[in-house]
Amino acid sequence: MDLEFLQTLDVQILVGASVAVLAVVIGSVFLLSSKKSKSRGCLDPENFKEFKLVKKTQLSHNVAKFTFELPSPTSVLGLPIGQHISCRGKDSQGEDVIKPYTPTTLDSDVGHFELVIKMYPQGRMSHHFREMRVGDSLSVKGPKGRFKYQPGQVRAFGMLAGGSGITPMFQVARAILENPNDKTKLHLIYANVTYEDILLKEELDGLIAKYPDQFKVYYVLNQPPEVWNGGNGFVTKEMIQEHCPAPASDIQILRCGPPPMNKAMAANLEALGYSPEMQFQF
Repeated sequence: MDLEFLQTLDVQILVGASVAVLAVVIGSVFLLSSKKSKSRGCLDPENFKEFKLVKKTQLSHNVAKFTFELPSPTSVLGLPIGQHISCRGKDSQGEDVIKPYTPTTLDSDVGHFELVIKMYPQGRMSHHFREMRVGDSLSVKGPKGRFKYQPGQVRAFGMLAGGSGITPMFQVARAILENPNDKTKLHLIYANVTYEDILLKEELDGLIAKYPDQFKVYYVLNQPPEVWNGGNGFVTKEMIQEHCPAPASDIQILRCGPPPMNKAMAANLEALGYSPEMQFQF
C-alpha cells in the first residue's frame, strides 16, 4: 500500500478523533453549565441558610422593607412563582420562632431578595424583625408552598388579599405582568383597615399605570379617609361579583389574608358559585 496514502489516512483518523473528543468535551461543558444554571438557586428545602441584611427601609410606623444579600451579584433565590420561604428568628423571650413569608422580589432581581414585613406589637417573629440591624443574618429555608404556576394556565385570576396577604399576590402579579408572553388578566381586591395600612401601594399603582388593560385593583378600607373612591367596610359578595372574573373553568380566585377574612371569603365565593377547583388559598 502506498506510504503517502497511509500517512494521509492517519492524519484523517487523527483529525476525526480530535473532533469527536472536542465534541464530547463541549457537550460535557454545556451539560454541566446547564445543570449549574438550573440549580443556581440559593435556597435549601431541608436546611436553613443564612442571608445577610444589607438594607432596612422603614415604610411606615410598623412596616419595613428588608433587603438581603445573596452569595454573588448574579445569584438568584430560586423561588417558584407564588411560593414562600420559612424564616427563623427569636421572639422577645429568646425562643425560636419560624414563620412563612413571601418575598416581593423575583428571580429576575439578581443578587438580593426583599421582604416587606408588617411588625405587630405582640408578633413573635415581628420582634425578631424589629430587632434586626444591617449586618445581621436571617435563617431561611425553602421553597415552600403548594401553588404551581405556568404562564397562561388560566384566562384570569381574581385575587382577594388582606393586610400582609398582599405579598404572594404581588409576586404572582409581577411575574405575569413582566412576562410579555403571558396575557393572563389580574383582578385584585385588597382590603386594609386604614389608608396607611396599604402595603406596596406605590408599587401596585405603578403596575396599574404600566399595565392598565391587564391589571385592575380595587382597594377596600374599613376606616377610609373622608375623601375616598375605593370600597368601604369589609369585602362583600357584591364587591367580588363586580371586581373579580365570574365563575368559569378557566379562571381561579386566589385568597390570602387573616384567618377571619379567609373564612368569610370562602363563604362568599361558595355562595357566588365558585367551585373548590376555582379557588386557592395561600
